[in-house]
Amino acid sequence: MITATFLVSELRFDWFENLVGSYLASTNEFRPQTGVIWEAGKHTTNAHEYLNKIINKKEDTQHNVHKASSFLNLISDILPGEWVTLEKNHFQTLYLTLEKSMADKIIEPAQLVWLLKGSMLDRIFCEGIPGGIKIYFIDSENRVIKQIDFEKQFILEIESAQQAVTGEFSEIEEFSGRIYTAENFFDAVFKLPPDILPDLIVNPEILLAQAGKIINIGIWNVSQNGYIKLGFEFEEQGAKKIVFIKGREWAVWQLSLYLQGGEN
Repeated sequence: MITATFLVSELRFDWFENLVGSYLASTNEFRPQTGVIWEAGKHTTNAHEYLNKIINKKEDTQHNVHKASSFLNLISDILPGEWVTLEKNHFQTLYLTLEKSMADKIIEPAQLVWLLKGSMLDRIFCEGIPGGIKIYFIDSENRVIKQIDFEKQFILEIESAQQAVTGEFSEIEEFSGRIYTAENFFDAVFKLPPDILPDLIVNPEILLAQAGKIINIGIWNVSQNGYIKLGFEFEEQGAKKIVFIKGREWAVWQLSLYLQGGEN
């Protein structure tokens, strides 16, 4: 009789359906919808794909760093915010590719010898920053014992000084009106006080390393950061090239006073 009473009341008043409906309505905001569950799964998949891209990008960056043959390559391969390790021997190789006078501007040689051969140096980190990189020398206790900041523009200036340009002065407008024969140029150079000469030709080893004979020298018509660019035109077996070095502005102007009568 009790069972029959429940069945009749359910069929008459639908009280069970209403009770279940009220419960579901009261707990609806706490239960995830099917779409929310699907979105959560999609976000998880996307997160895994993004993480894989980060890992692959870091591996590519590390690979490119290991292949870098110059500091300019190194800077170009590391984006701001990226961190990669640099082998000690690799840093030494990059350093030795520079001319001595240029390398000295990066780090004093005796200090580099101590860091690489005498200190407790454990590893070297490179950090990408806007417009360059930072290099950290880390000891075995995870302390920074030396930091070097490289600006891309600075490295461009250093490494471009070692590049020879095929051609002659007639093709470079910035030297127009300030081109001298090698004989006139060096005749004026040797009239200067001896203590000026090291500031006039700052890195002579670049010139000494070239094959051929110097036939003309040009003085750039604009100074930059206290220096003026000098171009030395070499000739070898009929082929001509121009090698650029820098002279301190005040020394070049002293030289110009002696060259006023010897212009081509």
